[in-house]
Amino acid sequence: MTFFNNSHLFPHTFFLAGIPGLTAVHIWISLPFCFMFFLAVTGNGVLLFLIQTEHSLHQPMFLFLAMISFVDLVLSLSTLPKMLAIFWFGATAISSYSCLFQMFFIHAFSAMESGVLVAMALDRFVATCNPLRYATILTPVVVAQIGGLVVLRGVGLTISFPSLAYRLPYCGSHTIVYTYCEHMAVVKLACGATTVDNLYAFAVAIFLGAGDVAFIAYSYGQIVRTMIHLPSSEARAKAGSTCTAHICVILFFYGPGFLSVIMQRFGQPTASAAKVILANLYLLFPPALDPIVYGVKTKQIRECLCKILSLNQIDPT
Repeated sequence: MTFFNNSHLFPHTFFLAGIPGLTAVHIWISLPFCFMFFLAVTGNGVLLFLIQTEHSLHQPMFLFLAMISFVDLVLSLSTLPKMLAIFWFGATAISSYSCLFQMFFIHAFSAMESGVLVAMALDRFVATCNPLRYATILTPVVVAQIGGLVVLRGVGLTISFPSLAYRLPYCGSHTIVYTYCEHMAVVKLACGATTVDNLYAFAVAIFLGAGDVAFIAYSYGQIVRTMIHLPSSEARAKAGSTCTAHICVILFFYGPGFLSVIMQRFGQPTASAAKVILANLYLLFPPALDPIVYGVKTKQIRECLCKILSLNQIDPT
């Protein structure tokens, strides 16, 4: 990332205000945040460990799951510790460069998560509609290429956000009414023209949000069409069960995100507690709940976890 600011009005420090109107109860709000942070780090760490160590899980579906677990871990570690520091210690100050790097990580890895969800939809499409060719279509090389494309797309589309924010003059308030450095929340503090920032952010949101959701919807439309023509209800139920976890993860990720965008675009111009909480849920829900969903809904993961736990319970004597 290359930053240019000829105005000399870029602040050395920003301040994260936390949740507006609820500062007095920040300590209580921190409890569910802390719990979700624990779930995110523990759950995704366990998933990554299982997928790495269990050879039976070295399949495309679980490799994509490992990607999304890694992305969720990065998102959690780049946002939750600072949020908890705000709630517990009132540590609202954040250096400008830390803010810009946090902005990059949040947007880049959120874009990567959306890309992995698209890849997982493709995986389910091939598994349901072309099961006999599944192993020949989604080879390890193809999975690696898809993973590389997801990373390049996420970085390429969002790396400009910090540079765009940095070039603006900030001659007024330096308080970001959020718990993390989101691109548009920072840009709103600028006293210069922000048209380029607004248009680029909107274009990226449309491309990632609408584009990825359209592809996922098309994939599942084809999956449903194939399931309808399966010969038995048992076969239809089995095919549907393999998609349940992925559908839940899609709802966890895109649901709060779309609600947050709607509130930003059509709600009150000032930040409210509801807006900030919803923006936090967009980053908190997927990392905390994805491992639980896959652990409960995926038979292979449950079996591998039970095998490891049973081995640990064996008396060495």
